[in-house]
Amino acid sequence: MVLAHVVRRFAGAVAALMLVAGCATAPEETRPAPTGAPASPMAEGWAVQRLPGKRLTEYTPAVRAGLRCTQARADRSASLWRRVLRLEPQAWRTLQFSWWVDALSADATVADINRDDASARLVLAFDGDARRLSARNQMLFELAHTLTGEPPPYATLMYVWDAAAPVGTIITSERSDRIRKIVIESGPARLHRWQHYERDAQADFLAAFGEAPGALIGLAFMTDADNTQGRAEACYGPARLR
Repeated sequence: MVLAHVVRRFAGAVAALMLVAGCATAPEETRPAPTGAPASPMAEGWAVQRLPGKRLTEYTPAVRAGLRCTQARADRSASLWRRVLRLEPQAWRTLQFSWWVDALSADATVADINRDDASARLVLAFDGDARRLSARNQMLFELAHTLTGEPPPYATLMYVWDAAAPVGTIITSERSDRIRKIVIESGPARLHRWQHYERDAQADFLAAFGEAPGALIGLAFMTDADNTQGRAEACYGPARLR
């Protein structure tokens, strides 16, 4: 009874903490890249990760303006195209990635917990010392561990294309302060073409969390439209760590 009450009270925060976690997933909930379509540069080692209680966003290989990519189609859904890995901080620093977005929902913004959808996100999950967390976060981590069999990431950093929030805005998730979002694209001015980025991800982590990052343990793309009950679509090019 006590566990059930805690789960209901903190369900949103626990689900948020499970983003890009290295959780064991049932076979029907994780599938490889589909066959019979152009090969995606992200296909090897990548798979869909379901979020509890959410419909699946569809991820398929595609070609957009001559560039092979992974196309995401969300229909009132939210899931991730994810790769589990482990890279210590000294092994990498720069992150290069690209995406193509055709439309933004005017109702969606990652700055509002009730409208927290985005046509395009890149999500990074980091390891760290959970003993440094607040008592509330330690309880949430333990609950997520109990529900999934694996601990959630110590910290999650997202790069987001938002419909309204200004570029450079750093947003702390209202569900968990272990999730921070950096707006790197805003509004419709640069739609309908590839956008390419190179980020000093470790410097961005320091700016967002006020501490140096631990090992990178997960990388994912995410297109979601579950909170606004709408639709969203994006294409993701290859992600490279240097």
